[in-house]
Amino acid sequence: MAMNQNGYPVFKGLQKPLEFMGIRGRFLTLAAAAIGVSFVGFIVFSIVLGKLSGFIAMLVMAVIGLVTIYVKQRGGLHNKRRDKGVFIYCNILKR
Repeated sequence: MAMNQNGYPVFKGLQKPLEFMGIRGRFLTLAAAAIGVSFVGFIVFSIVLGKLSGFIAMLVMAVIGLVTIYVKQRGGLHNKRRDKGVFIYCNILKR
């Protein structure tokens, strides 16, 4: 923390990127959604088929969601589609 001229500490923001258990930044909301969907899946499957199948379905959905997040995370925090080739834009400023 830096000090201002009156001697009070001033918080300047995070010095490191946000990370929790290996999941970074925007992927934290996706991880929370994956866990929430797996919990709802547990409730639905346990009502329909039984508690054991609900538990198995919950584990499968959570693992699939978290593996997907770790794979997407390897592409980078600001992953964008990159088209290859030459693009010619005609008549952009058509009057």
